Amino acid sequence: MQVVILCGGLGTRLSEETEVRPKPMVEIGGKPILWHIMKLYSTFGMFEFVLCLGYKGDIIREYFLNYGAMNSDVRVNIGGRTVEYLEPFHDEAKWNVVLAETGPLTATGGRIHRIGRYIDGADFMVTYGDGLADIDIAELLRFHRAHGKLATVTGVRPAGRFGELTLRGDLVAEFREKPQLHEGWIIGGFFVFKREALEYITADSTLEREPLERLARDGQLAVFRHTGYWRPMDTMRERRALEEEWASGRPPWKRW
Repeated sequence: MQVVILCGGLGTRLSEETEVRPKPMVEIGGKPILWHIMKLYSTFGMFEFVLCLGYKGDIIREYFLNYGAMNSDVRVNIGGRTVEYLEPFHDEAKWNVVLAETGPLTATGGRIHRIGRYIDGADFMVTYGDGLADIDIAELLRFHRAHGKLATVTGVRPAGRFGELTLRGDLVAEFREKPQLHEGWIIGGFFVFKREALEYITADSTLEREPLERLARDGQLAVFRHTGYWRPMDTMRERRALEEEWASGRPPWKRW
């Protein structure tokens, strides 16, 4: 099954990093966050990727075109012009990556519309190139196929950005560091679509608006409720939190 990853946004709220690279190439633990997302999917046997490039997309192209040389010790025979990779690539050796230019300012729906010609299966997955989770991808796919709708979106309840105080008069009765929000669900990415859902997505559409709204009105949008770990990387604070989790040796999203 193909996994489409939206990699073309400007990432303006992370400008300290994205002035020099696209947001999916911002590193967590020395690897681009895009690599972490792809490792999650490949852990569940999904090795076919379509990357929707846009802002500074050439940096992503160069990363994958030079992946072997930049991620392994190598032996180079200058005269014979051969390169031997001296370390195994594990799941990455199975990755088949389409690098698709979708425009620097194209909206999310438009990016998916532009890569529609590369979708060759009955179902395909879509996610954002800037968020991590410990989602059971196999369970997500089973859920999608069981309900028979055209689309599934993963709903999450994110942690609050600030600690929560429970007060008793002028005293703090309880303090909780960034508690999970209990009201409502938000889109967490990790979509699954039937190929027919492409008919809802136009060249100038924003996925989170017209296409999903129409699918919902037509009773064709289901939600997979994920109550586990989920964290976007929209700010430097969130990036630092991801780095700290990786440095702990037990990053919550790591399933490989």
